[in-house]
Amino acid sequence: MNNQDLREYAKISGVKLWEVAERLNMQDTNLSKMLRHQLSNDKENELMTIIDQIAKEKEGGESA
Repeated sequence: MNNQDLREYAKISGVKLWEVAERLNMQDTNLSKMLRHQLSNDKENELMTIIDQIAKEKEGGESA
Protein backbone atom coordinates (compact mmCIF):
# COMPACT_ATOMS: atom_id res chain seq x y z
CA MET A 1 0.00 0.00 0.00
CA ASN A 2 1.35 3.39 -0.95
CA ASN A 3 2.16 5.89 1.77
CA GLN A 4 1.95 3.22 4.45
CA ASP A 5 4.48 5.11 6.58
CA LEU A 6 2.27 8.19 6.50
CA ARG A 7 -0.82 6.18 7.41
CA GLU A 8 1.03 4.51 10.31
CA TYR A 9 2.38 7.87 11.49
CA ALA A 10 -1.15 9.25 11.67
CA LYS A 11 -2.36 6.15 13.50
CA ILE A 12 0.34 6.19 16.19
CA SER A 13 -0.15 9.95 16.57
CA GLY A 14 -3.85 9.42 17.25
CA VAL A 15 -4.88 11.42 14.19
CA LYS A 16 -7.57 10.27 11.78
CA LEU A 17 -7.04 10.80 8.07
CA TRP A 18 -10.37 12.64 7.85
CA GLU A 19 -8.92 15.20 10.29
CA VAL A 20 -5.97 15.73 7.97
CA ALA A 21 -8.33 16.12 5.01
CA GLU A 22 -10.41 18.63 6.94
CA ARG A 23 -7.29 20.68 7.70
CA LEU A 24 -6.51 20.67 3.96
CA ASN A 25 -10.09 21.77 3.16
CA MET A 26 -10.75 18.65 1.11
CA GLN A 27 -13.11 15.72 1.32
CA ASP A 28 -11.70 12.68 3.10
CA THR A 29 -12.40 10.60 0.00
CA ASN A 30 -10.16 12.91 -2.03
CA LEU A 31 -7.34 12.48 0.48
CA SER A 32 -7.78 8.71 0.32
CA LYS A 33 -7.55 8.84 -3.47
CA MET A 34 -4.44 11.02 -3.24
CA LEU A 35 -2.81 8.49 -0.90
CA ARG A 36 -3.28 5.69 -3.43
CA HIS A 37 -0.19 7.00 -5.25
CA GLN A 38 3.20 7.62 -3.73
CA LEU A 39 3.51 11.24 -2.67
CA SER A 40 6.50 13.46 -3.26
CA ASN A 41 8.77 13.98 -0.27
CA ASP A 42 7.60 17.59 0.02
CA LYS A 43 3.92 16.60 0.12
CA GLU A 44 4.60 13.79 2.57
CA ASN A 45 6.47 16.20 4.86
CA GLU A 46 3.59 18.68 4.63
CA LEU A 47 1.10 16.00 5.68
CA MET A 48 3.33 14.84 8.54
CA THR A 49 3.55 18.44 9.78
CA ILE A 50 -0.25 18.66 9.72
CA ILE A 51 -0.48 15.37 11.63
CA ASP A 52 1.94 16.76 14.24
CA GLN A 53 -0.13 19.94 14.57
CA ILE A 54 -3.39 18.04 15.03
CA ALA A 55 -1.81 15.66 17.56
CA LYS A 56 -0.42 18.59 19.53
CA GLU A 57 -3.81 20.32 19.52
CA LYS A 58 -5.44 17.13 20.80
CA GLU A 59 -2.91 16.89 23.62
CA GLY A 60 -3.63 20.45 24.65
CA GLY A 61 -7.38 19.95 24.41
CA GLU A 62 -7.39 16.80 26.55
CA SER A 63 -5.44 18.29 29.43
CA ALA A 64 -7.46 21.50 29.57
